[in-house]
Amino acid sequence: MGGGGNMSVPTTKTEQKKNPLQRVPSSKPPFTLGDIKKVIPPHCFHRSLIRSFSYLAQDLIFVSIFYYFAATYFHLLPSPYYYLAWLAYWIAQGCVCTGIWVIGHECGHHGFSDYQWVDDTVGLILHSALLTPYFAWKHSHRRHHANTGSLENDEVYIPRLKSKLRWYYKYLNNPLGRVLVLAFTLTFAWPLYLFFNISGKKYDRFACHYDPYSPIYTDRERLQIYISDAGVIATTYVLYRIALAQGLAWVVCIYGVPLLIVNGFIVLITLLHHTHSSLPHYDSSEWDYLRGALATVDRDYGVLNKVFHNVTDTHVLHHIFSYISHYHAMEATKAIKPLLGEYYQVDDTPILKAMWRDTKECIYVEKDKDKGEDASIDYVALSEEEKQKIDQH
Repeated sequence: MGGGGNMSVPTTKTEQKKNPLQRVPSSKPPFTLGDIKKVIPPHCFHRSLIRSFSYLAQDLIFVSIFYYFAATYFHLLPSPYYYLAWLAYWIAQGCVCTGIWVIGHECGHHGFSDYQWVDDTVGLILHSALLTPYFAWKHSHRRHHANTGSLENDEVYIPRLKSKLRWYYKYLNNPLGRVLVLAFTLTFAWPLYLFFNISGKKYDRFACHYDPYSPIYTDRERLQIYISDAGVIATTYVLYRIALAQGLAWVVCIYGVPLLIVNGFIVLITLLHHTHSSLPHYDSSEWDYLRGALATVDRDYGVLNKVFHNVTDTHVLHHIFSYISHYHAMEATKAIKPLLGEYYQVDDTPILKAMWRDTKECIYVEKDKDKGEDASIDYVALSEEEKQKIDQH
């Protein structure tokens, strides 16, 4: 499922509320990357090793506290408080661990420190601990950033054309079908993407993030894929030893369920950043880096914005300058909004409502008829009303 069209959030002295589904311009922006960089305060491009580690330490302290209470006190609680305590633990630990995963993701963008070896070491440890192959994800994700919004070359969340819809779509285009698709997506999409490149770019042969000889990677990257695999294997072995000592149920409760929540948030966050009826997608005749980088949307997760280190509400900036550290991202976002004007996309619709709406409406993309049949044109996602108009003609 993909996004389309355009949204408008012009920034004035008094920021006005606009319809978040209004399509943004898809024409070439009247500003350049250099123009955007000039309006961002220079200190926003500075990375602090101490400050980055302080955020990581904060997250690890919370993880340790949650674990301590679960391991020490939960078994003393009577029913139903015992089950409620575990539910609270799973949600809290899953959210904080998602923040840790985001820090690992920042390491992959060289946004953690000025030292690449530090970033890769920290990122490898954090992502391996959450069963994510660090270097494999780093390289494929970098290609996603380099080709965002491209129908031919983007690495993930490439929308389908109407003519390419699968035969079973008509059976899932109903409330029950969407519930089942969302449940499956949030539970299994992340591991299936890593193992089988599900929803990823189509290659001429089997693509897998754990395969050093996958077509996703170049010859220079293959050794690092082996290192990624070793990190995941090491974590799996540690979990196996803990399961032998404490029991499988203990590992599932302490680690497994929070990991499922982390995986679900990874998919949900990235899905909603790139699935929106305001966003354009471009073919090779019109795509360029800046237009692609602008083809994403900031979202509001409430208090979780801070827990997730603002990867949620500063994603437009992240696609323009991905190496800016998260603790500078809000300031940099505020600085670029007046310049971006209509090209800046934000949607503060409550997340559950937005998830339901966007997975309902963003099914396929069609050529923008407003540009004419012979023009080199962008592709837009269609609302239910627009689909009906096209089908009638």
